[in-house]
Amino acid sequence: MGIKEITYLKIDNFVFESFENFNYLGPILNVDKKTNIEIAKRIRKDKKPYYVNTKLIKSKFVTKNIEMEIYKTMIRPAVTYSSETWTLTAKDENNLRNFERQILRKTSGLLNTDNIWRIRNNMEIDKIVEGADIVRFT
Repeated sequence: MGIKEITYLKIDNFVFESFENFNYLGPILNVDKKTNIEIAKRIRKDKKPYYVNTKLIKSKFVTKNIEMEIYKTMIRPAVTYSSETWTLTAKDENNLRNFERQILRKTSGLLNTDNIWRIRNNMEIDKIVEGADIVRFT
């Protein structure tokens, strides 16, 4: 591993050092414009809004429509905060969709088909979000 040269920008009496990664108001900005670090961090960290609201989501008094609204207003925005600055690769899109499907499978519960309980497949999850998945939302 070689030593990386540090570059500086000098304007009048001010000297600015360059960085490869920079944490700006929460999101990590990368010199290569890669967002995979930020997206992976969000997915790991932002399962918290789901677990904080688990008791509410699992309540027998909450309808499926309200569960979806909780997801859309509390969980998805936490993950997609500052997504306007992201340049998504196919892998990033896949990671975001996998995260969303995992959460929606937990919130929507099992499906009873011919007295056999099973989890919902991807097409059924896509129908729940009505074609506006987390990637199209961002």
